[in-house]
Amino acid sequence: MVRRLVRETMNYFRTAILLAGLTGLFMGVGFLIGGGSGAMIALLVAGAMNLFAYWNSDRMVLSMHGAQEVDARSVPDLYAMVSELSQRAGLPMPKVYLMDNPQPNAFATGRNPHNSAVAVTTGLLQQLSRDEVAGVVAHELAHIANRDTLIMTITATFAGAISMLGNFAMFSGLSGNRENNNGMGMIGSIAMMILAPLAAMLVQMAISRTREYAADNLGAQISGQPLALASALARISNAAHAIPNDSAERAPATAHMFIINPLSGQRMDNLFSTHPATENRIAALQQMAGGAGKSFLRPQGQPQARPQGQPAGGPWGGSAPTRGPQPGGPWGGNAPRRGPWG
Repeated sequence: MVRRLVRETMNYFRTAILLAGLTGLFMGVGFLIGGGSGAMIALLVAGAMNLFAYWNSDRMVLSMHGAQEVDARSVPDLYAMVSELSQRAGLPMPKVYLMDNPQPNAFATGRNPHNSAVAVTTGLLQQLSRDEVAGVVAHELAHIANRDTLIMTITATFAGAISMLGNFAMFSGLSGNRENNNGMGMIGSIAMMILAPLAAMLVQMAISRTREYAADNLGAQISGQPLALASALARISNAAHAIPNDSAERAPATAHMFIINPLSGQRMDNLFSTHPATENRIAALQQMAGGAGKSFLRPQGQPQARPQGQPAGGPWGGSAPTRGPQPGGPWGGNAPRRGPWG
């Protein structure tokens, strides 16, 4: 109990430090754009954003990616899995969202475990095995248990806003340079266009790289199958190179929230990556595989018991339910073409 209280206190302290740092960065960009008045305006905007981000940033991020909430009737097998893993992790049942996206990926969001959500893509359910999906879900639940989701979601909100300020600086500076000799001028504007998003990216990297290793570790303990999570990371990483994630490309400030970087381009484990190298994460999971516990999922080649209260169908055998949308792959049915509701 004491350990949990200390952990929550430290999480709120880190969140406060992050908000203060992002507010200062926001004001600095405002000062470079408009001097003292620009900094004051940025301070007021940042204050409003702090309040908005704390209460609504999770909804905004889910909306950016077209995530739609599902329940035990619409996608029963996924919902039952999240429920079972949440119980094993000692967490309240989060809301479950489905994104109609062919790239296999997932993220978690929410300001605390009692107001949290897990979002997965249809591509994840179609292309990964049941054990691998469980590993991914457990990883996202680990982010919720470690209180990472608030910081990650707020950072995504601020990073996007700072990037917008950088673009605004370029256009306002170019305009001011043409009309008069005031303002930053063309060189300052171009520098702001580059440096403001870079500064926001550095904040993202600082909070996400070590957290991914910790979530992998705890997620493997929750699911009991570190090798299944390792396999999932490898398959998602390979698919992310080949399958574009259009919603992530439109909102790149949210990339650090996903289990694997959803953006196109070469990934490397260096300063300019939002995630550690997948190979390093897999190696860490392989090291802990020998001491992993057993998963509630079926051993390969053996029939799986149906969870209590779960109707027959889908991956538990029988005919897939015809009521509600059903993702393809091991979950039964065909992938929806227009969102998870058809």
